Amino acid sequence: MKANTLKIEDPLLGELNKMRPPSQSFSSFVRLLLKQAVRKEKMAQAGEQYAQLLKKDGEEREALDDWELSDLASLPRKKASERSR
Repeated sequence: MKANTLKIEDPLLGELNKMRPPSQSFSSFVRLLLKQAVRKEKMAQAGEQYAQLLKKDGEEREALDDWELSDLASLPRKKASERSR
């Protein structure tokens, strides 16, 4: 693994230490924050790509509209083949 050194000065250092759980090392806490930031950015990019897809692909938009209108609170209806058992 390639190692890097990052210099963090006050007041940011103090704020990070206030946020860090006592059971977690500073390095692992900062690593976790960076991973979360990268994931957040990737999710935002994926959301933007999906929004663009919905603009271009009417079939996908229609499927999403059907999903949004679905009754997810009720139990699904049984198929005719299951009712005859």
